[in-house]
Amino acid sequence: MNSIEGQLKHATQALINGGSESPSLDATVLLCHVLDKPRSYLLTWPERELSAEQSEQFDALLQQRLEGKPIAYLVGEREFWSLPLDVSPTTLIPRADTERLVELALDKVALLSKQGISGDILDLGTGTGALALALASELPCLSVTGIDLQPEAQQLATRNAQKLNLTNAQFLQGSWYEPLGADAQFSCIVSNPPYIDKQDPHLALGDVRFEPLTALVAEDKGLADLRFIADHARQYLLPNGWLLMEHGFEQGGEVRTILTEFGYQQVSTEKDYGNNDRVTLGCWTSIK
Repeated sequence: MNSIEGQLKHATQALINGGSESPSLDATVLLCHVLDKPRSYLLTWPERELSAEQSEQFDALLQQRLEGKPIAYLVGEREFWSLPLDVSPTTLIPRADTERLVELALDKVALLSKQGISGDILDLGTGTGALALALASELPCLSVTGIDLQPEAQQLATRNAQKLNLTNAQFLQGSWYEPLGADAQFSCIVSNPPYIDKQDPHLALGDVRFEPLTALVAEDKGLADLRFIADHARQYLLPNGWLLMEHGFEQGGEVRTILTEFGYQQVSTEKDYGNNDRVTLGCWTSIK
């Protein structure tokens, strides 16, 4: 029972009984974390016995998972854009669908480069630094700035940059554009801001039950922060620069309306990997 194979079978069955959507994967990730070994180790040495301390730690993590606590918070890490990022309960857990925002931003940077336009990138509400660090890893010649209201998030993102040795990313603490100088200019502004309505029943389900409400919920049916970002981005975008924002799967039409009303051009909404509306973007063409 105390072998790797036995512990995995026990934990997987417990997670099945507990209603986990990925019981085998959950058990494997937790045991790899406890043993500090890759998955291949579990497959190669199924008969190896856990120490009493390892068994106790594994049981404690399993119990927390059965209570619904996200795997990423339990192991302290989540991969995003193939980058291992430290996470904590003070920030959102990076999600695969947000990688679509990275792809679109890279496309726009490449387009601007063809037009002879080069400029730095801004990530608002950076959290773990996932967006900023993904872009910094792909664009080493550009500087990427991430901003977050929470000091803990700014510190976590900074540690992630140091861990990944991405020296072209910096992180500031403050409310949206507040930490920037008046003359700051960017070719692209990206954001995955709070966009959930505080009455949304999904807040009582899954991982979001454990994530900080300040990173999830916005006023005006989830649109307040999206509107604020779009309004003030016009002051900080270079001519022909792009604003790209993630939002809820039912908010595409409303966010397109917001960008159009503020004077953005080429406004469109792009879908995520699940074929849901996820990112709305627009080009700021006015000359300041």
